[in-house]
Amino acid sequence: MISVLILLGVFSLIAVRRIGKFRFQIWQVMLGGAAAVLVTQQISLFDALKAINLDVMFFLFGVFIIGEALEKSGYLSHIAYRIFGRVQTLDGMVILVLLGAGISSALLMNDTIAIIGTPVMLLIAKNNNGAAKPKLLLLALAFAVTIGSVMSPIGNPQNLLIAINGGIQNPFVTFLKYLFIPTVINLFIAYLLLRLFFYKQFKQQPVNFHNEPITDERLAKLTMISLAILIGLVMIKIGLVFISPETEFRLTYIALGAAAPIVFFSPKRCQVVRNIDWTTLVFFAAMFILMQSVWDSGFFQSIINHSGQDLTTNGTIIGVSVILSQLISNVPLVALYLPMLVHAGATTAGMMALAAGSTIAGNLTILGAASNVIIIQNAEKKGNETITFREFTRIGIPLTILNCAIYWLYFLIIH
Repeated sequence: MISVLILLGVFSLIAVRRIGKFRFQIWQVMLGGAAAVLVTQQISLFDALKAINLDVMFFLFGVFIIGEALEKSGYLSHIAYRIFGRVQTLDGMVILVLLGAGISSALLMNDTIAIIGTPVMLLIAKNNNGAAKPKLLLLALAFAVTIGSVMSPIGNPQNLLIAINGGIQNPFVTFLKYLFIPTVINLFIAYLLLRLFFYKQFKQQPVNFHNEPITDERLAKLTMISLAILIGLVMIKIGLVFISPETEFRLTYIALGAAAPIVFFSPKRCQVVRNIDWTTLVFFAAMFILMQSVWDSGFFQSIINHSGQDLTTNGTIIGVSVILSQLISNVPLVALYLPMLVHAGATTAGMMALAAGSTIAGNLTILGAASNVIIIQNAEKKGNETITFREFTRIGIPLTILNCAIYWLYFLIIH
């Protein structure tokens, strides 16, 4: 029970981010929570170290290296100009961010797009001198990578877990059948809500994007090779899901393999590694420890087991997934819920409801998705910009309600 109280304290402190004159960053709060469960002996040091998911840590490390090299070489701004250079209205800019980041996250995983996309959003805002506010673009990116990743078995880690262990035949086809149409609708709903909440800003027209030269040709070429390797390895992973789903091809292999050209062949490798977002890696390590402690307490498992509700209906699956993903994170939630659904003989639609609910939970609060934390901490580090808990939830709450309703209604229609 102490672990749960510490978790609630962490959640509350992240919401306010301040005690008296002291302002805390998200990673500091989460690190404090991990330290608290260790000091109070809610988890042993050995179990804490074992709880840290090295696959996720190395994946983020590798993608952070690629993202930093993209930015440092100037190649990221070059790519951004080619994508956004012809957009002349803020409506077009936001729609392009939502569709581009949403579709990309379905193929390259949401955390990857969050890492690469954050400096692009800050660059667009800087180039437009107030016509496109950083908060609007960062929120558009956060909602896009969350919603877009729903429709693919490799869009996020929890979907991959469901695709492998949920008894789903032909997972790519199944995910698209159940989740593609409602996901596209939900991306459009995200646009409408952003336009509603930032209506004054949308009156400022037009927007523009200035081309900036590549500053380091050699690093840019290595980064191009890294991106090609990243996309190639992702395609291999997609192929293995079709051909040999039991074959293990870890995210670590993809990220570290893609980062290898930069690490081994760039003279600026030390600068790149030194400047990656280490605080976000600290956040994830601390989060794994705290969530494992909460998991070991059995508190939420007990609530689910004694709820007396039919936990296999699509509406219940979505609702439970959204709520509990805020408290124990979406991957542990799926690890808990999935065996229960398999044992209860849940339908394919039920598995897709679990994918939708556990993923769309990221739109409710900052802690609902790892990609949110990546975006906010990256923005604070690179552009001294942030999104507060209140700023996120005032749009995130109605958006999540509408998102859940769309998925639930679509499941009813196709059945």
